[in-house]
Amino acid sequence: MSAYVKPLPSPSSYSFPFWEGCKRHELLIQHCKNCGANIFYPKLYCSICLSPNMEWIRVSGRGRIYTFTIVYGYAPTAFTQDIPYVISVVKLDEGVQLMSNIVECEPSQLRCDMRVEVVFDDVTPEITLPRFRPIKNH
Repeated sequence: MSAYVKPLPSPSSYSFPFWEGCKRHELLIQHCKNCGANIFYPKLYCSICLSPNMEWIRVSGRGRIYTFTIVYGYAPTAFTQDIPYVISVVKLDEGVQLMSNIVECEPSQLRCDMRVEVVFDDVTPEITLPRFRPIKNH
């Protein structure tokens, strides 16, 4: 296995649980115990009510493609061998949106509102990236 040469996230003290969940192949988001809102990107305070009373919950990892773009050229050097690749915003069934790649599908087959599910890519011993693929037979 060759070394992973693409940029990696730098987990912070408040995003660390998200990345630890990914290492276990679990998709976690924050949930406000005060107002009940689901929150993503990890924050210190609820973006709805500003409460610090947050917890991490495991979510289904299923959702829909909200929007996407296909990169055909002019990618950063580390990504040129991946061209074409897809960058997408996925709206999870739990209501939050996150940015990731769509994999295991020809880019020309993608459509907004397509059902997708999370898959985990163990890129290094420390970092696992969540990516999404179309849900088969849906």
